[in-house]
This record gives sequence, structure tokens and C-alpha cells, in this order.
Amino acid sequence: MVLEATMIVVDNSESSRNGDYPPSRFEAQSDAVNLIFSAKTQANAESSVGLMSMGGKGPEVLVTLTTDFGKILDGLHRTKIRGSTHLTTGIQVAGLALKHRQNKSQRQRIIVFICSPIGEDEKTLVKLAKKMKKNNISIDFIIFGDIEDDNTKKLTAFNENVNSGDGSHLAIIPPGPNLLSDSLITTPILSGEGIAGAGRQGGGEGGEGGAEEYEFGIDPSVDPELALALRMSYEEEKARIEREKEKEKREKEKEKVEKERLEGIREEDENSPLLSKDKKDGEDEGSAGGSGDKKDKEDDPDKMDTA
Repeated sequence: MVLEATMIVVDNSESSRNGDYPPSRFEAQSDAVNLIFSAKTQANAESSVGLMSMGGKGPEVLVTLTTDFGKILDGLHRTKIRGSTHLTTGIQVAGLALKHRQNKSQRQRIIVFICSPIGEDEKTLVKLAKKMKKNNISIDFIIFGDIEDDNTKKLTAFNENVNSGDGSHLAIIPPGPNLLSDSLITTPILSGEGIAGAGRQGGGEGGEGGAEEYEFGIDPSVDPELALALRMSYEEEKARIEREKEKEKREKEKEKVEKERLEGIREEDENSPLLSKDKKDGEDEGSAGGSGDKKDKEDDPDKMDTA
């Protein structure tokens, strides 16, 4: 899976208090942030995720790029709902945070939640989009809540100018019975190599093979939680197999080194005497002494045998 550094920008403006997305727009975002973090880190253990807000007096970086889920939860807990959004400034700050990532091999991505009116004009947004494209930063927008034609038009223009090889996405999620996070699973933002991509593959009009085209045989739009659970289970098993292979490789290398060490030890000459010369001399003297006693005994017939 793709190695990415992702900055998530939440909309904590006054509009996020609305309850048209259960339990509220902001809580729905928090749930979706948890889902995005899990999906990114499960897809690649070296991927990192950061968090920032763009409401109130100005954008605020809540959590720098991390793999610690606890820090993300803490950042969401500290976020206050206030003011209006600062979209362009928020994207620029997120871009700077990505620029200072430790692992430069990570691809850069910004995911922005929008649930309030956009104050910037289309021209300003298009200019920013071209700048982000030049810096190789992919940007995904999740529009929910105030789905106004003006918002949609501006962000569509932004998406067209920032997109490079279908790397950026625009998801529009209207209010409904499903949670925001459940609806997000079926969008290209979390598709990667499977989740939502599988849904698009099977979205034809009853073609042959139908359900077989879904990854793991599950339609994400029908049961998004099961689809995500299967995807994560697959990634965990894949990671486990890789660890086992690495462990086996290390053991073989260790055995090879041990074998070379043993072969380097000089074997003793098979023809060398088992007993030392001194020991032989001692045995010879003892043998000689024993012979003398026996001879004396034979010379004196009256001597008693003490044996």
C-alpha cells in the first residue's frame, strides 16, 4: 500500500454544531477522523497522520504527523467549536506541516472536512490548487452539512486544478440515516487498493459475476464496517507473514555465521597420542616397580603372599 503523510483538517466552525449528522456534525467528523487514521496506518505501518482545525480566529495544528492514535484523540478532545472557517490558510498551514515531515519518501496528502459556507472566491482557490499541485500535494475534500451549489462549484474547480493522475478526490455526503464515517468508506478517499474501489467495480447494472467483483465478496455500501474489518484483517495477516519471513531470514543468517565459526576451529590430529609423554613415563615406572616386587616374591619362597 501507499506510504503517505496525511494532514486531516476538521471544520470546527459554528456550523459544526448542527445535528443533521448524528450525533452532531463535529462528532461525526471525529468518528470519521478515527476511521481515516485506522485506514491509513493499517494500509502501511509507516504512514503518519496529523490533525488540525481551521475554525475560530485561524487554523491551528493540533497534532503533528504521528502514528500514535492517542494523540489524535487528545487533539480532537481539545478542539473548540467557534467562529468561521479559514479554508485557504488552513490548506497552506497543512502544506507546511507536510513539508517538514521526517520521512521524505512519504507521499503528501491533505484531507479537508467542509460543513460551512466557503468565504474565498473561486479564483483564489484555483490559484492555491495550482500551487499545491506544483508541490506534489494531493488534496481530498469531504463536503457535508451545508451542501450549497456555491461550495460545490468552488471545490470542483479546485479539484480540477489540483488533480494529478486522479490523486485528489471530492466526496459529497448528504445527510442520511448512515453515519458520516460509514458513507465515507464507499468514497474513493478510502478506496486505496480495495475498500471503495471494490464498490465501484461492482457498481454495474447487474453484469456477470456481480458480487464476485467486490473485494472479499462484500459490498462496502451494504456493510461498510464488515468491509473495513476484512480489509484490516487482510493487511494484518499480510504484515504478519512479512514478519515471519524476516524472522526466518535472520535465523538462517545466524545459522550460517555459526557454521562458519565452527568450521574455522582446527580439528586435532587423529594420529596424535591420547596420553602425554609424562603420563606414559609414569605408567612405565609403575609397571617396572610391579615387576620387581613379583621377582622378589619368586626369589623368597618363605615370604607370605599378602594378596
